[in-house]
Amino acid sequence: MAPFGHGRPQIGGGKPQKTDFKSLLKLAKYCKPFIPSIVTALVLAVLSAIASIVGPDKISELMNVITAGVASISGIDMTAFMDVVVFLICLYALGAVASYVQQFLMAGVTAKVTKNLRHDVSAKINKLPLSYFDKIARGDLLSVMTNDIDVIAQTLGSTIANLASSVTLFVGVLVMMFVVNWVLALVTIASSVLGFVLMFLILGKSQKYFHLRQQNLAELGGHIEEIYTNHSVVKSYGAAYNETQKFSKINHNLFANNWKSQSLSGLMHPLMGFAGNISYVAIFVVGIALILSGSSAVSFGTIISFTIYARLFSQPLSSIAQAMSSIQQASAASARVFDMLGEKEISDEKEKVAKITDIKGNVEFKNVKFGYNPNELVIKDFTASVKAGSKVAIVGPTGAGKTTLVNLLMRFYELDSGDIFVDGVSIKDMKREDVREMFDMILQDTWLFDGTIRENLVYNKTGVTDEMLGEVCSAVGLSHFIATLEHGYDTVLDSGLGLSEGQKQQLTIARAMIKNSPMLILDEATSSVDTRTELVIQNAMDKLTHGRTSFVIAHRLSTIKNADLILVLRDGDIKEQGTHDELLAKNGFYAELYNSQFQDVES
Repeated sequence: MAPFGHGRPQIGGGKPQKTDFKSLLKLAKYCKPFIPSIVTALVLAVLSAIASIVGPDKISELMNVITAGVASISGIDMTAFMDVVVFLICLYALGAVASYVQQFLMAGVTAKVTKNLRHDVSAKINKLPLSYFDKIARGDLLSVMTNDIDVIAQTLGSTIANLASSVTLFVGVLVMMFVVNWVLALVTIASSVLGFVLMFLILGKSQKYFHLRQQNLAELGGHIEEIYTNHSVVKSYGAAYNETQKFSKINHNLFANNWKSQSLSGLMHPLMGFAGNISYVAIFVVGIALILSGSSAVSFGTIISFTIYARLFSQPLSSIAQAMSSIQQASAASARVFDMLGEKEISDEKEKVAKITDIKGNVEFKNVKFGYNPNELVIKDFTASVKAGSKVAIVGPTGAGKTTLVNLLMRFYELDSGDIFVDGVSIKDMKREDVREMFDMILQDTWLFDGTIRENLVYNKTGVTDEMLGEVCSAVGLSHFIATLEHGYDTVLDSGLGLSEGQKQQLTIARAMIKNSPMLILDEATSSVDTRTELVIQNAMDKLTHGRTSFVIAHRLSTIKNADLILVLRDGDIKEQGTHDELLAKNGFYAELYNSQFQDVES
């Protein structure tokens, strides 16, 4: 059994496995409104770094005061000693405050940028055509909104200001070392070069694994969403073991790529630490040699300050390496986010002003052609005319184009050619929301969200009273069930309530009745209910469809005997049309379908 969604392309799947600077530039544009806060944070980060740079030079001065005092008969100059101590305390306190404030500012920027990103991704989803969701797994979209944006947030929060601080610290320490003693400066740099070279070699190797890790996370999310939300199907087919194996394979790939990326990036810190420790040894050896040679440019305080500078020199290199690693992760994540945000949207319809104020319900299909793939038409040349108030049944074998037809009527997909008119107005000339507002739509697959029964029934509609709810629920046979609930309409729908598929369908039918649109689409709406409940709902449907143009997709032909017009579809075209009795009298394809369902009953 192939996994659900197997073979679907992943978001960002075609991106190169290297730092995507275009995506990082797009991310930078999201930060543009917060430039004052970012600049302030960067300035504070630089001030904090400067405090760290100046400190060792004052410590050298302090050690020289102590050394001179120990060698002198008069002892340590306490005034000079305390001046340096107080200066150092104030300096490091200023650095600590600056560091805290810059982290506070960047935390705020991070929260706002990620909020905007999630808002834009959510808004983008509503602007994408349904064809996009046909090719992308839902779990992949969830991964963009969670994993990928979280990675971006972590990078913004901990990397940008730290990178500025590290670069400032690196340059400042380099300058200070050459000012104090160029020989020891060269020794410190030489001992760190090896670690610095290895760091960039590692960065070049690790990026592809960060990219693959984000892809594996999306694949894992898609697998979990698709398999575990259909767990009953997996169980009923005995495929739990196979799906567990597939999960283990995806999980293993994620583990392998995560391990490789983290292991490679994790090498940078110990390498830089090793280089730093080697520099300490080299500084003491060369420094003592210079003192013994009688050099006046080197003192014991100079050697102590240089050991601190060596630590400060390797620390920003390590921080820069870690920042580059984080930027690589953010690059892979932002490439996926902006790949999704860059998808082609449904066309803007601001210029469309056509609107039907008094809907009668006359519908005309004229030479309609449509295919989900450009070279494979599902609806080949469909033409039909439906009078206002008619109940139209659409029947035919699986794949004939029944559901596709109503999807086109609702403008979920755009026609390849031809047109559809409502009361003489082309739906192409109307805004999508205006077209959809004309219809109630009840599908075979129920959809209920976390919330109360009331919230599910009055979904996106205001001014609904309890009396209206009572009438509708009575019509669909829900009154007794709701009356048995302790909180009635305010009962929260969750797994503990134990709703049957039939009850879920009754709720969705009641929701459509409350919406009370001029026209109605029913796509196998009673397929999940028992025969007795079907009769109750059928009576409610007769009331609901009375005087309205309604389109009923049905496989059980007994439910559409009273239809004013039956359209028999086959291979995307109308094979036959007429009333139930007329079609039976023709003894054609419809009669064949009907008799195949009822031959046992009628024999």
